[in-house]
Amino acid sequence: MEEKNKSYDAKDIVVLEGLDAVRLRPGMYIGTTGSKGMHHLLWEIVDNAIDEISNGHGDTIKITLNTDGSATVEDNGRGIPVDMHPTLHKSGVEVVYTTLHAGGKFNNENYKFSGGLHGVGASVTNALSKWCNVTVYKDGKEYYIGFHSYMDEKGKMHSGIPVEPLKMVGKTKKSGTMVTFLPDSDMFGNLKFNFDTICTRARELAFLNKGLKIQLIDNINNLEETYHYEGGIADFAEYLVEGKSKLFSKPIYFHAEDKNFDLEVAFVYTDSYTENSFSFVNNIPTIEGGTHETGFKTAYTKVMNDFARNNNFLKEKESNFLGEDFREGLTVVLSIKMTNVQFEGQTKTKLGNPEAKTLVESLTTRELTRIFNEKKNISIGEIIIGKAKGAAKVRESAKKAKELARAKNNAENFNLVGKLAAASSKKSEQCELFIVEGDSAGGTAKQGRDRRFQAILPLRGKPLNAEKKRIDQVLANEEIRTIISALNAGIGDDMDLSSLRYNKVIILSDADQDGAHIRAILLTFFYRYMRSLINDGHVYIGLPPLYKIYKKDYIEYVYSDLELPEAIARAGRSYGLQRYKGLGEMNAEQLWETTLDPAKRSLIQVTIDDAAEAEKMVTTLMGDDIEARKKYINKHANFDKEDEFFKNYKKSI
Repeated sequence: MEEKNKSYDAKDIVVLEGLDAVRLRPGMYIGTTGSKGMHHLLWEIVDNAIDEISNGHGDTIKITLNTDGSATVEDNGRGIPVDMHPTLHKSGVEVVYTTLHAGGKFNNENYKFSGGLHGVGASVTNALSKWCNVTVYKDGKEYYIGFHSYMDEKGKMHSGIPVEPLKMVGKTKKSGTMVTFLPDSDMFGNLKFNFDTICTRARELAFLNKGLKIQLIDNINNLEETYHYEGGIADFAEYLVEGKSKLFSKPIYFHAEDKNFDLEVAFVYTDSYTENSFSFVNNIPTIEGGTHETGFKTAYTKVMNDFARNNNFLKEKESNFLGEDFREGLTVVLSIKMTNVQFEGQTKTKLGNPEAKTLVESLTTRELTRIFNEKKNISIGEIIIGKAKGAAKVRESAKKAKELARAKNNAENFNLVGKLAAASSKKSEQCELFIVEGDSAGGTAKQGRDRRFQAILPLRGKPLNAEKKRIDQVLANEEIRTIISALNAGIGDDMDLSSLRYNKVIILSDADQDGAHIRAILLTFFYRYMRSLINDGHVYIGLPPLYKIYKKDYIEYVYSDLELPEAIARAGRSYGLQRYKGLGEMNAEQLWETTLDPAKRSLIQVTIDDAAEAEKMVTTLMGDDIEARKKYINKHANFDKEDEFFKNYKKSI
């Protein structure tokens, strides 16, 4: 009763000073205090350097991982302003690193294009670091300022406070900014920067910024990489189709501008059956597409149909090709730079600016018309038309013979009696579907589940590897049709997630090679033909235990070899140890306790943080290039790292 009648006055309103709000609610600024969030601190500084270079200032970025766990980012841009701010009476450097929503990107005078839109980047990195040191090389002088976060004797936290004001420490011939920071262990625990993760994003940034050189140095593991691509996104397109059979030798590339709008496009064709579009706005991946992608597709379909008619590949009475005909086997990289970017979508990675569609469509129409009017490119256009004809024949013959229609109808209304144990609840947001390896494990899961919200779909064999398969071939596979029918959301371009029957789709397979292969096959299918299921966060991997440690009145389940020694130590002497070779070895009660119970289980959510790298990985692991697959496995099959992954990223959802 006292709490209910407690007064609420102005004195109760808490004003967070400086950067304190960032430490109190870090998720608002970096999404998570996990590994991804910690790397976000690095990207905020790197993005500032990229913005300098994207606007014509400098050409080199150097990223160093130091032995003390800190990271250093150095660029050769103009250097952050060091003069005094007219109203805040602090140096420009101090303002940028201690004030939220402060920066030179809110108008178009200093930065025509920018990936950092809100002016929170550098200050957020500073706020969530134990310390942060900034050196500026500008106008022949070297300046330095240090910041630190600390707790005073009264227990109050002070975030990103300058140790002393900016000072000039020497002379230099260099130009640019160097930032070194140590992520605060109070926020991120014992997490460390991952060199491979940084390489992936650095490679992408080098592709997107023609001529940019990014040097990476890992002083902890003595590793070094340099990324530099004079071909820019044309080289990116080549990289994406490595291991695939190309239909012509070099990607088609064009660059066009219109006032404060910059467009780059590179595309190439392979003998595959799916389309792969990778789009970016101001170097930010737009994995959900948006108006720029719509503009390109509209223009591309029109230009290629005009080309087909002008060169008599389409007769007067013949219908135009559909856009999907032209996009079969197409890999395209689309990069725009613009002002006043407006993102939408669940992950804020879908471009919403209507003017982007108009500009991309008009510029693409102009440039592609020019390209395919050149005699040297007639043969390439003919190859593209030939590919489209093949796609159209399959589509038309399937339509005429009702084969594809029947396949889709069968997929949606497939007889699931005896296969799917459905959930009784009709509230899809509460329901989850476990796709389980094998009838034996499926039977156990059916007995152990909570039938109110959990559905079980056993797989009786390995599904089809969807890589390099047409949609009609995919739909001919019984196991795939069963999955599509159970989810009730369609497939490919016809997907409608508003009809999705289960909010969570959980792949549950044995912890052995066959189980890993089934996971890979299912993830390949979802990636190729139901990608929005992954993009919207519906796909998970269930983690069954590897071991059971037991003795009288004591049971502990262990999920990785890395955790086993500590678990044995906790059990003490005279313990029993059981190694689970498969899900079928557990009874219904054990499967519920370890793998099905939302309060105790562990799931890994499948995400596409980097669509380009996901494409490379799927192509390499599931495609036809055996040598590329061997090289990938030899490089990445480190089982100690795998155990570390499960230890760090295993989480209850």
